[in-house]
Amino acid sequence: MTTSDPSRLGSLSYLIFSSRWLQLPLYLGLIIAQGIYVVQFLRELWHLVETTLFHNGIDASGGADSAEATIMLTVLGLIDVVMISNLLVMVIVGGYETFVSRLRLEGHPDQPEWLSHVNATVLKVKLAMAIIGISSIHLLATFIKARSMDGETIMWQILLHLTFVISAVALAYIDKLTQPGGKHAGAHST
Repeated sequence: MTTSDPSRLGSLSYLIFSSRWLQLPLYLGLIIAQGIYVVQFLRELWHLVETTLFHNGIDASGGADSAEATIMLTVLGLIDVVMISNLLVMVIVGGYETFVSRLRLEGHPDQPEWLSHVNATVLKVKLAMAIIGISSIHLLATFIKARSMDGETIMWQILLHLTFVISAVALAYIDKLTQPGGKHAGAHST
């Protein structure tokens, strides 16, 4: 018996179960957002090439930043776009697989390794780790520009980053507490 067989479910149960498809436009919207991030990446890459090759590393806006700092900040911007894009992929693929419908990728050579054991809890922990990575990139950019920023802004960015780290650790710990004892015991015995 399959749970998606409408003849086996009552009308209300089938309606409730089918409501998961209302999330489809949300995931399609995230795919469009992914495309926008590709455009943003190409813009920032062009800015890096233009600044490096045609302006000797000096930002065309006339900023007083050194060439090295300008290039480093642009590269950090590129990394930031890639990390946010990776976050989008995790949410799109993992969320769709977990909450809407199976993708049926078993045996496909490009199936992500993490997808075989994804669930809502694993997805939350992975997302928290990705957010920490993104926050780290922003914090590094802040440290590079520290001389031109006020101390209070830097302090709040550090506190926000630490909040993300503590939240991720708490999520991982809660996940560990809620797992059956045998699963973690077997993992540590090898």
